[in-house]
Amino acid sequence: MDTVAQSSIISATQTAYSALRQMIVTGELRPGEKLKIENLKERLETGASPIREALSLLVSDQLVERLDQRGFRAAPVSHQNFSEILMLRCALEDMALRQSIAHADDAWEETIVLAHHRMARVDPADIPVFEDLHKTFHMAMLANCASPILLRYCSQLYDLNVRYRYLAGRSQNYGSRDVPGEHREILEAAVARDADLASSRLLSHYQQTGEFLRQLSEVPGS
Repeated sequence: MDTVAQSSIISATQTAYSALRQMIVTGELRPGEKLKIENLKERLETGASPIREALSLLVSDQLVERLDQRGFRAAPVSHQNFSEILMLRCALEDMALRQSIAHADDAWEETIVLAHHRMARVDPADIPVFEDLHKTFHMAMLANCASPILLRYCSQLYDLNVRYRYLAGRSQNYGSRDVPGEHREILEAAVARDADLASSRLLSHYQQTGEFLRQLSEVPGS
């Protein structure tokens, strides 16, 4: 296979991966839904091979489950699963954020302020752009912890949590939540080098998602 053809296949797989990931995370593909290759080919207007490769990558991300001899399905959701993600995320990000603040310098402060500024300027309705900048902001807050393994786990847990955030957004009262204000307050505490306040605000930011999720009957119990 020549280099051009190989590059084309990789590009098609990456495009399919990004599209399917967004559809799963935002709930366009429902939790537990059977993911049929033929249907996805039509929706994404691409071949079967990129779809299969993309689904295999999403299995590694724990957003898709492989069914023995029966194809794939979007990973199911549950309050128990979210509770585990939340517990681990709070524990690990508390550690990472405190270490980041302990190592704080002007370069880190400039990075988090810029990341927040870029995120705040984007309309959340522009999902691909907003989600990229949203994750960049959260990970920038932790990036000064000097622990690559810890950061890798935080990144993975962030990705697993995203679809629950979209589910929580369906709660009747979710619109009353001031998410931009929460981000701003976390940033202000971090810039002030107040590790206790920054961590308290960050964990509260995450825990509020759980409060709204508990209002939804569509998320199965533990």
